[in-house]
Amino acid sequence: MAKAFVKPSHPTDAMEESFYQEHIKVYPAAVHGKIRNLKWTIVAILLAVYYVMPFIRWDRGPGLPNQAVLADLPGRRFYFFFVEIWPQEVYYFTGLLITAAFTLFLLTAVAGRVWCGYLCWQTVWTDLFLAVERLIEGDRRDRIKLDEGPKNGAWLGKKVTKWIAWGFIAMATGGAWVLYFTDAPTLIKQLVTLQAPSIAYIWIGILTFTTWFFAGYMREQVCIYACPWPRIQAALTDEFALNVTYRADRGEPRASVKEGKKLKAAGSEVGDCVDCYQCVAVCPTGTDIRMGSQLSCIQCGLCIDACTTIMDKLGRPAGLIAYDTPINFDRRKQGLAPVYRVVRPRTILYVCLISAVVGFMAYTFFSRGNAGVNVLHDRNPLYVQNSDGSVRNGYTVRLLNRVGHERMFMLGVEGLPADAKLEVVGIDQTVDGRPLIHVGADQTREIRAAVVVPGAELKDKSTDVVFRLTEQGGRETATAKDFFKAP
Repeated sequence: MAKAFVKPSHPTDAMEESFYQEHIKVYPAAVHGKIRNLKWTIVAILLAVYYVMPFIRWDRGPGLPNQAVLADLPGRRFYFFFVEIWPQEVYYFTGLLITAAFTLFLLTAVAGRVWCGYLCWQTVWTDLFLAVERLIEGDRRDRIKLDEGPKNGAWLGKKVTKWIAWGFIAMATGGAWVLYFTDAPTLIKQLVTLQAPSIAYIWIGILTFTTWFFAGYMREQVCIYACPWPRIQAALTDEFALNVTYRADRGEPRASVKEGKKLKAAGSEVGDCVDCYQCVAVCPTGTDIRMGSQLSCIQCGLCIDACTTIMDKLGRPAGLIAYDTPINFDRRKQGLAPVYRVVRPRTILYVCLISAVVGFMAYTFFSRGNAGVNVLHDRNPLYVQNSDGSVRNGYTVRLLNRVGHERMFMLGVEGLPADAKLEVVGIDQTVDGRPLIHVGADQTREIRAAVVVPGAELKDKSTDVVFRLTEQGGRETATAKDFFKAP
């Protein structure tokens, strides 16, 4: 362990202090209540979505994959039910990430670290691993006793059984992830018969190890030391955000039930907290919520269930630990009634930003056509002057056909003199002077094109042009802007 010398209080004294706090293993106890039931429901839903989604089918027509959610890397497509995203439409992923960020900001403004406590994959898989651990090794006291006891056959048997169970869950996690990148039933058959691509086994191995390591071993250390979100979210919240809060005005001064009776008999004031430490025992990070807001608290709310159970047994009102706001903590000290404001400028702003991004993406998606054209001007050279004085510009043109059947397109260029010519390498067939190009079903085609303009017709060094793609016999068109360079 690293050591750091600290300036001694006396010149002759020598002191040593550790840079790091030694890790203390956390043994979360089982707890029952409304929040624990809600968390189990969320865990079940999220795990079901993750593991089942690759097996849902969606008919897209002949020749196209029928997996509802698929990242088809060889085909350079992303499919999500009726949505099909092409490489040229990567901005949809950008919009999705922006929406996710604003949604996370909104959740933080409303209820603090609700993402960490209920929805984060680290929380979900850690809950699952802890459930397996309790099933095999017992609850908190049993696990502590097992670890502190002799390392005999019983200890080894329980540990190995737990590690194997964790391994199966971790392997299923890694296996489910790779199913999103190819046809799931086909890949499972290949994996079982050892005929799958090596990259599939590599990624399953990597994700199996990381799941086992982070959910089984690291646990709360990921949330406290590795995750940057606890350090960011403080800047996104305010005094009206709901957080798991110990109501010190009601709980203090603390005293056990027996000691509290003596203090009351003596005329002393006693709070509702009986110092039972059940809120600490059930916490997955080992945090004492009574010490106030802390970086290690993931706001999972399990301490609320634990405290409520104790208050019910003692016949005292629930809510000693509850979701509350910082402003109410101060208002109670002043004897004022609590106030709750979910709708406020911060949350309205986030809702507006989310609506704007989602609305823009929806508009562009539903208004996009089934044909597209992209143009890239040659950079070296920008132009070539022929011996007859004419000027030629070269372009790389990519045509897109988003429908499930072959189509013929006519390509033309606008913005140049009438005697300008568009030539496509390898294409001789034309319609009204425009090259006729075939594009396969749900495919793109890249072509090399050249635009030639007589030198006498050129007046500007750079002219804006429009490439127009028109379906033969159809009304659909697509355009792309570029320029024509001259001496």
